[in-house]
Amino acid sequence: MPSEFDLIARHFTRASPGARLGVGDDAALLAPSPGMEIAISTDMLLAGRHFLPDADAEGLGYKTLAVNLSDLAAMGARPRWALLAVALPEADEDWLAAFSHGFFALAGEHGVELVGGDTTRGPLTLCVSILGEVAPGQALTRAGARPGDAVWVSGELGGAALGLAHLRGESRLAEAEAAACVERLEQPTPRIALGQALLGIASAAIDVSDGLLADLGHILERSGVGAELRFDRLPAHPALLTRLPDPLARRCLLAGGDDYELCFTAPSERADDVLAAGRAAGVPVTRIGRIVAGPGLVLRGADGAPITFEARGYDHFAAG
Repeated sequence: MPSEFDLIARHFTRASPGARLGVGDDAALLAPSPGMEIAISTDMLLAGRHFLPDADAEGLGYKTLAVNLSDLAAMGARPRWALLAVALPEADEDWLAAFSHGFFALAGEHGVELVGGDTTRGPLTLCVSILGEVAPGQALTRAGARPGDAVWVSGELGGAALGLAHLRGESRLAEAEAAACVERLEQPTPRIALGQALLGIASAAIDVSDGLLADLGHILERSGVGAELRFDRLPAHPALLTRLPDPLARRCLLAGGDDYELCFTAPSERADDVLAAGRAAGVPVTRIGRIVAGPGLVLRGADGAPITFEARGYDHFAAG
């Protein structure tokens, strides 16, 4: 059976010219670009909680990095380095080869260098720490939304949650719809280019990982404001459009996790700049509401009447 060090050398050691010292020592040595701040984030994925135990290894390698890149996208940061910690029930060489292939394929797209990590035996658990760079004082945060700002979201919402519902047998999709939704679940696209294009334009931002209402709620809390959203303006995944009267479809759209789109606010007079940023990044952006004074989030229909919706998003400590 290969040792821990054999596994690291075989599957996770790559050249890291952007680091002073990469994989192979007690710690990596990194030198940020002159005058830049470092943005750091960590995400953990646990089998049975964040992904199905039989998830495809290559897709899982991709997603493990993608969800962390999405955090950098929400800050407008340029990705640079990552550390990866993996707990494995057993040393499965084929699984590791596929996982590392998916991980490094996405890393290569965004210039990310793996500079360290850890492996151990245990329940399948994947943890990435991601580091990126952003100019001092320019990072997007959750705390900048102001009354009068418009609320925007990138891409489409709800497809990943509908894909998970299909895999769990909670919804029955046609073959093409199922394939599209499961791809959204397993291979989300981190909106790195959009986050950087929104620097100096957006007033606050977050990635939609736990559901639109929950994640927008974090912006509202940190900014000390409220919001009004228009349900009819939400950019639903095409597979949801004919299902929206159904409670499951509405839950996927409003509270479904794993979209990894960006929800952000910007002064209303910057609408043309927001649309230009979306075009520059190759990502559609949709204005879905506005920031208001006072706490709370109100969801309204096309007629302006409030819509009651209880679910708010994914809770890592909730049962099930």
